[in-house]
Amino acid sequence: MYRKQDKKTKIFKHIFIWLVIAFALFPLVWTLSAALNPANTLINQKLIPQNASLTNFKYLFNNTQHPFPIWLWNSVKISFITSFIAVSMTALAAYPFSRFKFRGRRNGLFVILLIQIFPQMLAMVAIYLLFLNIQEVLPAFGLNTHPAIITIYLGGAIGVNTWLMKGYLDTIPTSLEEAAYIDGASKFQAFYRIILPLARPILAVLFVLQFIATYSEYILASIILNSNQKYTLAVGLHLFISDMYSNRWGVFSAAALLGALPIVILFMLVQKYIVHGLIGGAVKG
Repeated sequence: MYRKQDKKTKIFKHIFIWLVIAFALFPLVWTLSAALNPANTLINQKLIPQNASLTNFKYLFNNTQHPFPIWLWNSVKISFITSFIAVSMTALAAYPFSRFKFRGRRNGLFVILLIQIFPQMLAMVAIYLLFLNIQEVLPAFGLNTHPAIITIYLGGAIGVNTWLMKGYLDTIPTSLEEAAYIDGASKFQAFYRIILPLARPILAVLFVLQFIATYSEYILASIILNSNQKYTLAVGLHLFISDMYSNRWGVFSAAALLGALPIVILFMLVQKYIVHGLIGGAVKG
């Protein structure tokens, strides 16, 4: 009797798992179908398109009006630089909160979290006017520049990340640093040579989260960037479907598939650190 119940339970679990997998993969399959559809429209779209071809993919690399390779490179470059600097700043901010005792430590953590509650979109007008004035003094950081958008992204990248990394650093024994101090290491050397290598899982998690957030951001990028050669992928893709009389849904789908490759590759490179980093940061606060 118990064997029959176990068998029924196992069958039900397998059916449920395959339904979840089908539900998750259906949008991807439908997007691939639209990308292979030479009709370049969503009207009468079928799961298996007729006369499937790579026309939409070729358009992305042959059209100069919509330079998809440049948009893709801009997004990867901006996301990588932002993520690297954000992780570095977060590590330097979280380490003192985790290891040192100083006046205002607890209040400082709450202030960081409080600031993070208010999204950057609330300050869009102020941010635009700020960089409008900055470009008169420092054109390299003015409107329609990548350093400007990177600076804006960095402004909202420390709050929650600091809390998450502090929780992970709290799980690393302080005895390791004390042993390093005995051997003559300074506080920075102990942080750089002992703590950072042990904190690779949480560093990888923060890097991936920041990369995805920056890579897919649209609103701020569309406000700051106004040149076809400076657009990020999110802003550039909108051009394919912004005109209701010349929508290019097939090209848009093809670009969306190719645009997802950098994130997939990044996940594959750091996947062994992600689970450990997320769990470790929630153990001790």
